[in-house]
Amino acid sequence: MRRIGVVLAGLLAWVATAQKASGQSLPSTACGVGIPTAESSGYVGLPQGDVFCPLVADPKAVRSFASYLRGRATKLNPTTQSTFDTDVGAVGISDALGLGRWNGARPNDGVQFALSAGVFAQFDLGSSSYDLLNADYVVGLPITFRHGAVSGRARIYHQSSHLGDEFLLRPDDPSPSRENLSFEAVELLLSLDMGALRVYGGGESLINRSPADLERHVLHAGGELRPATVLFSLGSIASIRPIAAVDVKATSGNVDRPAMSATAGIDIARRVELDRSGRRWMILAQYYSGPSPYGQFYRDDIRYYGLGVSFNP
Repeated sequence: MRRIGVVLAGLLAWVATAQKASGQSLPSTACGVGIPTAESSGYVGLPQGDVFCPLVADPKAVRSFASYLRGRATKLNPTTQSTFDTDVGAVGISDALGLGRWNGARPNDGVQFALSAGVFAQFDLGSSSYDLLNADYVVGLPITFRHGAVSGRARIYHQSSHLGDEFLLRPDDPSPSRENLSFEAVELLLSLDMGALRVYGGGESLINRSPADLERHVLHAGGELRPATVLFSLGSIASIRPIAAVDVKATSGNVDRPAMSATAGIDIARRVELDRSGRRWMILAQYYSGPSPYGQFYRDDIRYYGLGVSFNP
């Protein structure tokens, strides 16, 4: 918890410095929700963009990415405990399809419902054939909303997780043990934009879970910093700004052992004066500590650091 406090304090200090230096703050849609002017009023079917900004540091956020990670895992089970180092290639392919949006009176306000889906996989780069370790499949029905600086997401989603075949056939220690892991969950997150700083919080409850010892309730909070300062400009094409974020999750049974994900890097976006901002590319340094976010390894504690590239829908 002390590490989490230090990271959050650092984020707050950075936003104060950045805003003082730039003399300005970003609008409530600093993340670039990507709503075209032609779709900013009334009801729109199959809309572009969204009214809720994707979460930058959440390992299971709706975005596509590829990362190289160096980490250490402590494998916990009733009979053995072992620690091992590994290099992991983590990839995710995830997107959301807007089904309909009721726009509000102000630009970028409204309520939207969508279908989201993604697969998140990890590969052992230390093996000769880059063995698939785990794959998490996530399908959800999010309802997002925004009113000025306040936005939120209510979602029901399903996740199932599977070990890779090559990993299952390994004879060496730590030996894999397959779990029939799947669950459905209901989630609610609220977000507040304060200039360059965004904070969010909420939680989720598992309504159907296998195995039965999965923790039922999860607390979820975090913060993101998007200073207005432009590090580099590509004229009328794009701009590059710094970005940093932290995401924290704690289950009802492990409040004293939360999962903390922190990331910092650059955000590459099309210029805001264009009618529609495109996908936002990010190059990010990453750090994670806590219970594993990889489904089949949820009983393990892991710590990793690395570098990745991602883009939001």
